[in-house]
Amino acid sequence: MNNNLKLEFDHSVHYVNDLDRVTETFQSHGINVFHGGSHKLWGTHNALSYFGLTYLEFISVEDWEVAKNPPEPNLIAQSALAYLPENEALSRVAIRTSDLDAVASSLQGSSLDVSPIINGSRTDKNGRLIEWRMMTIDGDYNGLPYPFFIEWKEADADRLKDFQNKGITEHPAGPITLESAVFEVSNPEAAATHWHTLFNLERSGESALSVGDKTFIFTKGRGNRLTELRFRTANEKLHGKLTVGNGTYVFIKNS
Repeated sequence: MNNNLKLEFDHSVHYVNDLDRVTETFQSHGINVFHGGSHKLWGTHNALSYFGLTYLEFISVEDWEVAKNPPEPNLIAQSALAYLPENEALSRVAIRTSDLDAVASSLQGSSLDVSPIINGSRTDKNGRLIEWRMMTIDGDYNGLPYPFFIEWKEADADRLKDFQNKGITEHPAGPITLESAVFEVSNPEAAATHWHTLFNLERSGESALSVGDKTFIFTKGRGNRLTELRFRTANEKLHGKLTVGNGTYVFIKNS
């Protein structure tokens, strides 16, 4: 992949059965979660929680018939059917880029099952159309699903300014920073090396990669997926673990 491409950790995906329940759980701990909108062509809808431009996305099935027979298939939305209702799992991550065409070009000729670039959109609660482009990678590496890539229609600086003006990135619990994503895999060093080689993510240890100012950490286990997200906060009441389904959110005291 092009060494000059800027890649950032955009968001995590957590499949859940009840968006209202997730919202209530996080808000009871002083963390804002709000309804994002509906993906009418995919049969899903989501709830979001922002920490700067990096955010948590909780996806649930809104219309099972559409989700089973979408007019425009989408790997991330359709994966909800593989997990729900039995497994409310943290699943995979999205990596943000300002040049998705260059990312697609860099992966040409690889053995990966890369999708065409598709357009995505949702309507927020105010009726505003949110648009993006995305590219998915089907399959996995020894069971670990690949990340997918996203390019937002608006520039990062404009999106962040808009979020800050609306108070989207503020939480009653105070400042919270999303620091790292933890993937449970059978061979942490091999998984880190594989993603490093494919996506040119900078190594920050034998089993860790830097993605912008965030870190992807690979740990030994049987999950073969994203299992944990780690945050920093000065709010002592928030320190500890918050579990939602089969996903863990860890809040660590600022050093």
